[in-house]
Parts: sequence; C-alpha cells; structure tokens
Amino acid sequence: MRRREFLTLIGGAAAWPLAAKAQQPTMPVIGFLGSESPTLLVNDLRAFHQGLRETGYVEGRNVAIEYRWAEGQNDRVPALMADLMRHQVSVIAVPGSTPAAITAKAETTTIPIVFIIAADPVQVGLVASLNRPGGNLTGVVTLNFEMAPKRLELLHELFPDRTSFALLVNPTHPALAEPVVRGAQAEALTLGIELHILHASTDAEIDAALATAARLQAAGLVVGPDVLFNSRIEQLAALSIRHALPTVYQWHEFAVAGGLLSYGSSQSDAYRLGGVYTGRILKGDKPADLPVQQTTRIELFINLKTAKALGVTIPLSLIGRADEVIE
Repeated sequence: MRRREFLTLIGGAAAWPLAAKAQQPTMPVIGFLGSESPTLLVNDLRAFHQGLRETGYVEGRNVAIEYRWAEGQNDRVPALMADLMRHQVSVIAVPGSTPAAITAKAETTTIPIVFIIAADPVQVGLVASLNRPGGNLTGVVTLNFEMAPKRLELLHELFPDRTSFALLVNPTHPALAEPVVRGAQAEALTLGIELHILHASTDAEIDAALATAARLQAAGLVVGPDVLFNSRIEQLAALSIRHALPTVYQWHEFAVAGGLLSYGSSQSDAYRLGGVYTGRILKGDKPADLPVQQTTRIELFINLKTAKALGVTIPLSLIGRADEVIE
C-alpha cells in the first residue's frame, strides 16, 4: 500500500467515530440552579437524581445536567439564569429559594421551570393555581412554611414553665417572613407566651440576633425558613450552643450540625418529586398541566448530645416521636 493511501485510510478511520457521534441524537440538558452550596445538598441531589431515574433519565447516560450554585446569595440568580439559558437547557430546576424562583420566572417565559419552595406559589405569583399552574412553572411546595407554630409548640413542650421565646426571620424576604411571623404570633397567643421577633439578613446580623435572644432570656429560638439560614446551618448551630439557646430549625442537617431540634418536611421527598417533574417535562409534559405537589412527610430529629451540653432534658414522649435521635 502506498504511503498516501495509508494516511488517507487512517484519516478516514479517525473520522468515523466523529461522524457517528454527529449522527447521534443530542442529549437533553437540565439546568440545575441550586440556591445553596453543593456540599449542603448532597443528600437532596441524590434524591433529585432518584426522581429522574423514576422517569427513565440517568445523568451522563441519556441526560446532561449543568449545575450552578448561588451559595445563599439570591442576587447572583439573574446572572446564573442567563448562563444556563446560553447553554440551551431544556428545563431548569430551581430548588430551595422562593426569591430565586421568582427571579427565574422573570428571566424566561419559554423554558420550563421546576421549583421547590416553602411559600405559597399562588400568593407569590409563580403560578395561577395549584391544580392548573399555567405558564412555564410548576413544582413542589414543602410544609416548612406552616411549621413555625409547631416548632414553637415543641420548644414550649420542653420548657412549659417559661414564657419568653424568640423567632428569627429574614425581613428582606417578606413572602416568607410575614406569614411565618403571623402564624408563630398566633401560636404564642394560644400558648400564653411572649414571642420576640428578631431580624437578620447578613452573617453579622445572625450573630447579633442570637446574642439578643440570649440577652432577652428567651427559653428557645425558632429559626424561620429562608435560603440565607439554609446556607448558614453550621453557623446557626454553633451560635445556639455558644449562647446556650435551645434552637429548632426545619432541616435535618441543622440537628446533625449540632442544633437541638429539627422539624419539617422531608427535603429528600421534595427533591425526589422535583426530579420526577423535571423528567416528565423532558418527556413532553407541559408545566401548565402539572399540578403543584405538596410534601406530606414531616420529620423530627433530636440531638441528645446538644441537649446534654445545654442542660436540657428531653421528655421520653418527645424522643418516642422522633424519626432519629442523634447521640
């Protein structure tokens, strides 16, 4: 064989995989806009992938995922959304932040969006109704929004003789903060206790708020749902111990990080359902026709090591209701 013919043959063979690849159908791409950091969402991401698998999609096999992380800073969402849109994603999942979901909606009216939030999506303007969302958004609503009164009740159960408690909210997100405050205040009135409303929208303000709760001699602190607090779980847990302040939050990770109690919707269930809806949209379902789902599983986690450090005795009746006791 002549050298020129040999090189031509080799060159043609090298091009065969490229030609075959070019003829393969393009893999759909999911945009995943995480409101926190990836380290915080390890278990939730696993649940999201499980939901995708239930609809027949496996990352790297028949679907690609472009991840972007806001790291608890909602002001980064517009730029991250624009970046995902440049990648021509087929659907965008926006879990964990109501403000991020609202911003995402403002950025596109054509790309389907799947949200996972705590607020009422009708009230904040994301969908027309729960049963018939309309538009390009649908998703999952957790019960963490409604759980603030119950979290206050749990603290009161621990300290039935105390009359002073505190609630921490982020005032820059009124769609979450205001209803949480109203619900907790109504519960405080029912219990006959005083509830101090504390505000924080920065790290420094979180430090100051917990110091204030301790100075007010609050028997315990309820942390309201918010993406800022989600991304500061370890800080909140450490401060609650430093100030000897029994604290309850919505996420399991809070109790694992050293918080006394966590009580709220199963995040894993919510992310799995979000993955299912993302997969269904890839298969051709329209967001407008997919009813907004609501998680129903509520979990209670108790950190007995923290209870001992704080000198708090957890009643056996409460321990018996816990989904997990951390020792």
